[in-house]
Amino acid sequence: MHNGKRIFIILFGIWLLLSTFIVTLFLLGNPIARAVIGMGWGVIIFWIMICGGLMYRFRESIRNTVLKIQLPWQIKFVLFVTLLALLEEVVTTTMTNLAPFFGVKIGEAYITASTNFFDVVFFHSVIMFVGPFIFWALALKRYDYSPFATFLIFGISGVFAEVSFGGPQHFLEFGFWIFVYGLMIFLPAYSLPSAEERGARPTRFYHYILMIFLPVLFVPLFAWIPHIIDPHHPQPTHFLPLSPLK
Repeated sequence: MHNGKRIFIILFGIWLLLSTFIVTLFLLGNPIARAVIGMGWGVIIFWIMICGGLMYRFRESIRNTVLKIQLPWQIKFVLFVTLLALLEEVVTTTMTNLAPFFGVKIGEAYITASTNFFDVVFFHSVIMFVGPFIFWALALKRYDYSPFATFLIFGISGVFAEVSFGGPQHFLEFGFWIFVYGLMIFLPAYSLPSAEERGARPTRFYHYILMIFLPVLFVPLFAWIPHIIDPHHPQPTHFLPLSPLK
């Protein structure tokens, strides 16, 4: 990673930690909000810092391993990014199940729609991402988005997704959501064949803007399946009222 990008990530991380710390101080007197922020800190520590740090540390060896797998790179990309999305939900669902550890009952504070991992990923989260992941595979075949650009663009898309789900207050959490979503796709994008091998052409500035919003058009590709299986499944959450983070 070039120095400019590394500095950007460091500054972004400082902003994430500082802003979360300030919010934590303001919410100390509210047990439920404090529990939700505690879960958010769990995501920061286990998904962003630990998992993100390991992904960056071992990126070259992981890339070499992925390139050796005898599958079309588009299939490997979609499978890899889906796997990381599932891993992220392991972390968040675990945090929701740790509500008693944070001093509240399960269902009083939460950052996922359910305490059941399979319910979360199949009815509420990852099932909605697979279509956009396929769109990204198609885009990466045609255009040479760098791993850093892919990380940032998909992270910004995640911010807008959270805003559409939970309201404009999620714009204030942009540092958190860019890391949460961006880390799903960074390593799969890093593990692609070269632009020349993919036949990818250079990007223009408007390609970056379009990729923030266009992948959402592919959400319905798989999102209809849970509604057919169980049309009365609780939406958007099994809990009331909705927690502040998700």
